[in-house]
Amino acid sequence: MSVTEFCYQRFPLLKLLPVNMKKVILLLSVFSISLFAQQNFSEFKYEFNNRIKLQESYSMPDEVSGKKSAGLAILYSVLLPGMGELYAGDYSTGKYFTIADGVFWGFVAGFNIYGNYEKNNYQSYAEAYGGVNLEQKNDEYWAIIGDYTDVNQFNTIQELNRDFNEVYSVETHYWKWESEVARKDYRNSWSSSEQAYNNVRFAVGALVLNRIVSAINAVRLVARHNNAVEESQGLSFNMMMSREVDYSPKLNLNMRAAF
Repeated sequence: MSVTEFCYQRFPLLKLLPVNMKKVILLLSVFSISLFAQQNFSEFKYEFNNRIKLQESYSMPDEVSGKKSAGLAILYSVLLPGMGELYAGDYSTGKYFTIADGVFWGFVAGFNIYGNYEKNNYQSYAEAYGGVNLEQKNDEYWAIIGDYTDVNQFNTIQELNRDFNEVYSVETHYWKWESEVARKDYRNSWSSSEQAYNNVRFAVGALVLNRIVSAINAVRLVARHNNAVEESQGLSFNMMMSREVDYSPKLNLNMRAAF
């Protein structure tokens, strides 16, 4: 449809006007339509550019994450050595603390099992070769009976030393070894059990020490990480890509320095 036909369709009274008047009005109409179209195209171009910039903008992420908490690093190291280092972002040394913790727990379990095994052995041995009643006996009793042949020998020594409160009742705490060899065998078994329990204490101490050293190392790594974050915040970049209406790419790079 031509511009003239469009004007006649929208304004039928134009057909009644003289020819010269029709030309003038038609020229004004064409000029108005052209101006309106140009204005709309400019608005479209502005809106199109804004949408393209919004959709295709891209900001470079920070390479270093935010600051870490030294308190959390200590807590993680106490719960499981090495986790504080993992939280700080450097597990290269933390893995050795984790491995050591597993080894120490293995020692705790192993020594406990062996200590209980030897304890059952020496108590059963004392019952069989020393006539011991197993009921209501404390650790001190099990240690003493390995040093004396029988209860009478022990009581005599306590009476001579006037330690009458240390004298055992023959009825409840009786023992008498069949031979000196039996007494020594019992003593060796009891010593093995006590040594195993002592090793448990050393292993528990190693577990505690491992956590302390891991916590100190984790705090050191957190401090190093936070220093890196502070340095990275001194200079930052922002990159934004956009397209114009003619689809030509446009790259904007902004640099911000903070001191």
